[in-house]
Amino acid sequence: MPYKEHEPKKLYYTMGEVAELFQVNQSLIRFWEKEFDVLQPKKNKKGNRLFTPEDIENFKLIFHLVKEKGFTLEGAKAELNSNNDAIRSKQRTIDSLKKLRELLVSLGQQL
Repeated sequence: MPYKEHEPKKLYYTMGEVAELFQVNQSLIRFWEKEFDVLQPKKNKKGNRLFTPEDIENFKLIFHLVKEKGFTLEGAKAELNSNNDAIRSKQRTIDSLKKLRELLVSLGQQL
């Protein structure tokens, strides 16, 4: 069986890394942390926020609902509370389709 390369996952991501990943300001991350209970990053002794991969998945769900689908903050909170499993399933499907598209585009460019 051939070796499959995979991205090494970190245990914790800094706020700057999360902001760069989603191309948003750090103030938006702090604001959403106060607004949404599902975002609970750990803080080190200095007070720096450290995000787990689960926190990033939760942030991705909120980002999708608010920025891409146009939900209000209250609407996104209600949607997360009522259909959390369905939203997570849809987000996983969207992520896998995006990765597949990137792969197909890169293959098309190589031809």
